[in-house]
Amino acid sequence: MRGASRLFRSGFVFLCCLTIFPAVLAGCSGGEKAAPGANAIPVTVLAVTPRDVPIEIEFVGTTESSHQVEIRSRVEGFLEKKTYEEGGRVRAGQTMFQIDRRPFEAALQQARGVLEQQRAQLVTAEATLKRVRPLVEKKAASPKDLDDAVGQERTARAAVFSAEGSVQDAELKLSYTTIKSPIDGFAGRSKKQEGSYMAIGQDSLLTYVAKIDPIWVNFSISENENLRLQDHVAKGTFQMPKGSNFDVEVNLADGSVFPHKGRLNYADPSFSSETGTYQVRAEIQNPIRSALVIRPGQFVRVHLQGGVRPNAILVPRTAVTQGAKGHFVWVADKTNRAELRVVQVGDWHDKDIFIDSGLTAGDRVILDNLIKIYSDAPLQITETRVPDAGNGPSGRPKKP
Repeated sequence: MRGASRLFRSGFVFLCCLTIFPAVLAGCSGGEKAAPGANAIPVTVLAVTPRDVPIEIEFVGTTESSHQVEIRSRVEGFLEKKTYEEGGRVRAGQTMFQIDRRPFEAALQQARGVLEQQRAQLVTAEATLKRVRPLVEKKAASPKDLDDAVGQERTARAAVFSAEGSVQDAELKLSYTTIKSPIDGFAGRSKKQEGSYMAIGQDSLLTYVAKIDPIWVNFSISENENLRLQDHVAKGTFQMPKGSNFDVEVNLADGSVFPHKGRLNYADPSFSSETGTYQVRAEIQNPIRSALVIRPGQFVRVHLQGGVRPNAILVPRTAVTQGAKGHFVWVADKTNRAELRVVQVGDWHDKDIFIDSGLTAGDRVILDNLIKIYSDAPLQITETRVPDAGNGPSGRPKKP
């Protein structure tokens, strides 16, 4: 019985082994095949493609009238009329103020009367000289008489010149009583009202007229920014537009883009010792009849366009990690395993960042699931992105 029992137990164990062992083998075999797929980390990669990237240089600027003139009184008198609309548009030659003309008309009439008197005295002096000269030749008059006649004629002629100048001065002052705009533009608020007495000098300012088409945009470049730009040009990481002729685009306070672009028209040749910057100015067309018009004194963002960074490598900033030894990215190698790559980063560009060294064309930079990545981790490439010339590094997707 004992032998039969032992035989029974042995047979039972044997049957169990026959039953379980194939299942274990099958499970082990299935586990080896499923492990790579189960453990592979799904990632999106960016195919590194060096390309020329347009660069915009941004500054904060203020707008200024391209031609602003002060309207001042040139003569003293009482302001009789104000004939323009404050804040409105005025044309060149349009009358803006009228000073009382009557005192100046009287002065002109008096000057003309003096002129006529001097002309009459000149006629008399010329006639006297004409009579004396033949008498001296006949020795019927002395040489002194001739000298006196010549002197009187010249004195009378000079008096006429002086009187003519007085008439011109009176006419000029009379014309100054009508104050006109010298340019097309928009007029400011009047500083004097009808009935005010106008003086000459500091109290003579009446208003101003500002021309706004074109409009000027002033901004400053610091010494550090200038040196940095020169360093990029020297290293070949930035190319200036041809003739350094940047296109100038303006963003208004609400972020909207002004529809008209401009050009640089002035750069101060020297730095300011007080601010460490030098002034630059752009000129932009600003049609008065358009829906959007820039006014003097606005704060705007100035974008200099036309520069290029040649053969640049851009990756999203989120793909770059900073560690104890510097910046690095994860790349997918040829066997689809993760590899840490130390890189040297450059400037930001929108949501991306330039890579100065560490990546070459064809590298595949991992963009997501970075927290799960470790060295030599198996990867499952779910999407490959390729930059377009007109897009950022996110570019257009390309399915693997």
